[in-house]
This record gives sequence, structure tokens and C-alpha cells, in this order.
Amino acid sequence: PRPYWWNQAATLVSAGKLARFGLITTNSITMGYNREIVARHLVGGAGIVFAIPDHPWVDSTDGAAVRVAMTVVAPGQRDGLLSSVSREGTDAGEGPTVEFRERRGSILAGLRIGSDIHGATPLTANRGLSFMGMILVGEGFVVAADDPLVEVEPGSLRPYLNGGDLTKRPRRCYVVDFFGLSLEQAAQRFPAAYQRLLTRVKPLRDQQKRAVYRAEWWLFAEKRPAMRMALAGLRRYIGTTETAKHRTFLFLEGDILPDQKVRVIASDDAYFIGVISSRVHVAWALATGGTLEDRPVYNNSRCFDPFPFPPAGGAQTARIRSLGESLDAHRKRQQALHPGLTITGMYNVLEKLRSGEALTAKEKVIHEEELVSVLNQTHDDLDAAVFEAYGWPSTLTDEEILQRLVALNAERADEERRGFIRWLRPEFQNPGGAKAATQEALPASDDEDEEPVAKPIAPLAWPKALPERIAAVRDLMARAPSPRSLADVASAFAKSKPKDVEAVLDSLASLGLLVSFDAPDGRHWQAAAAPRA
Repeated sequence: PRPYWWNQAATLVSAGKLARFGLITTNSITMGYNREIVARHLVGGAGIVFAIPDHPWVDSTDGAAVRVAMTVVAPGQRDGLLSSVSREGTDAGEGPTVEFRERRGSILAGLRIGSDIHGATPLTANRGLSFMGMILVGEGFVVAADDPLVEVEPGSLRPYLNGGDLTKRPRRCYVVDFFGLSLEQAAQRFPAAYQRLLTRVKPLRDQQKRAVYRAEWWLFAEKRPAMRMALAGLRRYIGTTETAKHRTFLFLEGDILPDQKVRVIASDDAYFIGVISSRVHVAWALATGGTLEDRPVYNNSRCFDPFPFPPAGGAQTARIRSLGESLDAHRKRQQALHPGLTITGMYNVLEKLRSGEALTAKEKVIHEEELVSVLNQTHDDLDAAVFEAYGWPSTLTDEEILQRLVALNAERADEERRGFIRWLRPEFQNPGGAKAATQEALPASDDEDEEPVAKPIAPLAWPKALPERIAAVRDLMARAPSPRSLADVASAFAKSKPKDVEAVLDSLASLGLLVSFDAPDGRHWQAAAAPRA
């Protein structure tokens, strides 16, 4: 919910019409759009003089447990008192008991004192690689593993995972995915799956307010074409649960479609899963992502897009890649040996192991079955390797890590303004561009002091023969991070004529390899779904 009354009161304070105000809100005031509203007032004449960012609250009418934030705001820029809950308990009375730790200083929009992490700039180098999964709007899309449809029309189905599947015991289910197919094509090619959606999805979608949900009832409500494009051709990609007690990242098989509660990073390189599984990135994600109740939330635009990856050299990259591979393989291997084990249970034991708390009998079993001490050592080794890649001491506190990441983000943003971009997946994000100015180009050399030089992006050659033209446009569109207009595609090929490019695009669309649609600035094309078995 947007902080309507907080915004109204802060407007009065900034205008000098109100001396101060105090409000209790949900703790979502520290997240996303709500945080942006707070930030605008903090630079517009208001200051937070007291805050508790995350406090337990029990509704006495129904016993619902929620988390709230408390703020007091006065005119002008000034230091404030930040009280953070350090310990929670229960008593025999009316509610929870809490203990606080207090700090004084300039309170930022995220209700914290320290580095302005929420002022960090999204980096072009990270663009087009992180996504929210599919939004179905219709449970009829989901198909259980033992449903007859799995045997009758397997080509209409894709494996499907939600957030709980990543952290708990995974279900085995599929979804009917008609992305790239018209209504007529879906009915002709997959009549049984079509009938399922006709009877189980269409009645619900007919009641939706959004016209596109009603009109395209056989397709997911949010189809994520940009994500599909980014995942095309990858044998695996990185996933993490949006809201979870422990921030963990896992490799998912490339044919799996993720639910909206899964956050996707479109890379199959274990180097990246190594960096983002390290303490450096997890500290950043916990600080920038906010919380739902008492569980951390991973927000792509705040946790991934502004995060500056380390300037790793070849040997450092290889070390992080090896440890990232080992981390993912260890967890998968132990879960395969002991199917009842979960990521949450594993990391609960790891957390207690690191804190020195005594393990319960059940936790001792998990410790032995999951080899949690081995997991702990792998994380320690990974942390050390990532700190080394940044050139930072491993003794940094979380706040010191955040300070350095904010400074590095500012450096990278300045680099990008000057035309130097450290692309994370240059072959996808920057097709046709020089690899010398990319993060991925760095591991080819062990000379960590050698500064890569950016080169201008050159257009591709426009083939003379039609078959080669079709292949060239197909390959370009398969790598495109978002839908492209005719001008976008034509400009990618030297000496090409728009009418010739449009004819190729329409040919690919007629073959089902592209999907075209009308936009305010003209027609656009994007890659269709990957071919089904």
C-alpha cells in the first residue's frame, strides 16, 4: 500500500504548516515505491527525527502478526534517533517483548543510518538479466505430474517451479504454455490442453478487469517475453525465492518456467552464482531488498541491477567459478541422497552452527546428512575469494561492505556515462560489440592490472542472399533482451533497407519463430517460445 497519509503529513511539514507528525505504518514503507516517496520528502524540507523500521505488532482482534514501522518527522535536515529491534520474546501478558539498540545520525529513506544504498544507480552492465517469473492468473494452467495430459500432449507443457519449490520439498508439476501460439494454433496443435484451458481458465479470465487478460485468456497474464529471450539457449539459469528466511541462489534447469515468486538471473555461469552467494552480495541484498513480515525480500531493481560485480582477473574469476559450482553441486547432491532435506532446513542448521548455538537432535541429523560443515567451509572459501576479487579485507563489517559497494556503484555509473560498460553477458547484452570492454572478457587474461579499452559497437554485415539474411535476423532476435522495432533491427545491419528487413521479420513471424505486435511507436517483434519436443 502506498503511504498516503504519510505523504500528506510530510507535505504539510515541508510547507511549514505542521510542526511535526508521528505515524505507525506497515514496514513496507521502507520498500520500493513507498521508499521513493519518503526520499522525495527528505530532500524537500523534511527530516526523520525518530524511527523504528521493523517492530512486531499483533492484532488483538484476530491474532494476526504483522510488522510495522514508526516514524516521527519534523522540518529541516537534522539527525534523528534510530531504534532497531535487537531481540524479541513473548510474555504471559498481551504481546511480544522487545529490546532495542539505538543509533543517532541522519536517517535515510530506508529507515537506516549509514551508506545511502537506496541512492545507488542501476547499472547498464546488469541490464536485461534479472526478472520476476511468470504470473499465470488461472490455476488451470498448472498440471500435476500424474495428470493424463502429461502423457497425451507433453509438447504443450513446461516444468514449473514456485518459490516454495526452491526452499522446501519441491513439487513436480507442469504448466500449459502456449506462448507464441495464436488461439487457432493452440487449438489445432494441442486440443486436449486447449480444452483444459477453455474449461478451467477462460471462465476466470472472462471476469478480469484488464482487457488483455480477457482477450488472451489462453496465455499467461504476464508472459515475460524479455525473460524468455534472456533465457533462450541457456542450459541452466540462477533462481532465488523472492521472500525467504535465508538468501540462497540455485541453478535451475533451462527448460523450467519460474513462478512470480522466483527471481531469475539469466546466466548459466557459476562465476555469477558464486559472487551473489557471497557475504558481499547477501549483505547488499538484505539491506536493499526490504522485508515482508520478518523475511527478507529480493527485489531485482534494487538488489541486482545496481550491484557492482568485482573487477576480477582471470585466476580470481576461475576460483570463484569453481567454488560457485561446488556450492550448487554439494547442495543438490546431498538433497538427492536425502530427499526429505530442504534448503531452509540446511541453512537453519548452518546459521546455528555459525552462531555457536547447540543443535537439537533433529538438527544434528541434518548436519550429518547434509554435511553442513562442508557447506560452511565452501561459503567461507567463497567469501574469501570474492573479497580478494574486490581487493577488500575479509574483516569488513556489513556496514563497511555497503559503504564500499555504494562508492563502487558510483564509480561504475560514472564509467558508463563515459561510455565504458562492463557487460555481464556481452554476447547477449551487446551483440556485435567489442568484448574488450566487458566483464566476461577479463578472465581471458591473468594480468589484473591491464585496463580493457572500450570500442564502438559496429553494425553487422547485411548478407546478400535471403537464407543468410533470415539466419542473421533470427540470431539477432534470439539475443535481443527486449522487443525491437523495425528501426532497431535495421540499424543493427550495415547497408540494410528497412523494407528488406521487415520482409525477413514477417517471414520469421509466419514460421512461428517471432511474434509481432503493434506498439505506440509502430510494430515490434520479439522471439517466440523455444521449440517444444
